[in-house]
Amino acid sequence: MDPTLTATIDMHGDPLAFRFRHGRGRAPLLTSGRDVIKVEARQMAGHQKEAVVTEGADASAWRLTSDEGKHLRGTDLAPFPLGFFNAGMQSDLYGRIRALAASRNIALDDVAIRVTNHYWLTGSFIQGTGEGHAEAPDIEVRIRSSASTETITALVAAAMSASPAIALLRTPLLGNTFALYVNGRRRQVAGVANSASADAADPYRAYARAPRPLDVNARRDLIEKTGRVEQGTPEPASATVTNKLIRNVHGEGKAFGPDGMYEVDTWLGMPGTSHFRLASDEGLANAAPCGLTLLSAGIAFCYMTQLARYIENMKMNIRGVRLVQFNPYVAGSNATAEPIDTHLFLNGEAREETHLQLLSIAARTCYLHAASKTATEPNLRIVHNGRDIARAA
Repeated sequence: MDPTLTATIDMHGDPLAFRFRHGRGRAPLLTSGRDVIKVEARQMAGHQKEAVVTEGADASAWRLTSDEGKHLRGTDLAPFPLGFFNAGMQSDLYGRIRALAASRNIALDDVAIRVTNHYWLTGSFIQGTGEGHAEAPDIEVRIRSSASTETITALVAAAMSASPAIALLRTPLLGNTFALYVNGRRRQVAGVANSASADAADPYRAYARAPRPLDVNARRDLIEKTGRVEQGTPEPASATVTNKLIRNVHGEGKAFGPDGMYEVDTWLGMPGTSHFRLASDEGLANAAPCGLTLLSAGIAFCYMTQLARYIENMKMNIRGVRLVQFNPYVAGSNATAEPIDTHLFLNGEAREETHLQLLSIAARTCYLHAASKTATEPNLRIVHNGRDIARAA
């Protein structure tokens, strides 16, 4: 991958998301079994980021892109990181509802999900005391079906247990690990757990050129900017938080088509923020990334945003930010998410302790690393044929 900060996500006119490599099939994560989603990401111009996400050992790889809005002086060309996480979480839950309904012979006329994630930040970027926090999300599942209320309630509860995305929220991943490479050489990390795995391949060396679509006529609707914008004028985010800075992320998703496709309209609950549509495929057609791919990419993108903000605010002489992130999941009736292993590649003339400090400080401020380490039980609401039938805290 090109490490220069002059590269942009639209430099080739490609779609914001496309298939980069064909796999031999879909990962067992969509049905039952263990696999690892691998995210290889690089920082581009400003807050723009690009990732190649491989869905499992034998599965396809997708190129995904992210950006930040005007409140962080981004170019707002691609979805913000927290939107990927929101879309991925509900896409994965939808896939579990769909699969379980098929196995139980439950006819579903329509499924729609709404998710609101809640995050907040305390401390100061300038002083290095910033810390990200995550609270329990609100999940509303709306189903139209001729099945009984009891059947639908049991179906959604089973789907929550079968979703690795929900498992990531319910069980704290206290064993997340990190590796650091400074100017091509691996260093021992400080302030976070050291990765025991072998060296990861630097994405710059793994890819001779920037990812391009396999098909010149690749579909352009896997990620789209909808044109809808929240009312108001965006205000620049401060580098220092007096009390706590609250960030609410909204997503409204629905199934479309009979084959497992799902789409989410997601946006940040702030004035002047754009809406983005993300599509996923929770079936076997492999027409789009799965929800766990979107969710995993969101974690990597969020961490990279924190890295970029610290480099910018502290005027660090660090560049060429890249990472490889391994997200293991186990799908089944009682799904699990295993600790995340992140390999960070930094380059520049800053002192070695500055590189070490950057890694740990960004990990503390990353909302999604906070979400992975904080056990939260989603606030679940189920609406069956227009009637509120279940609400759990």
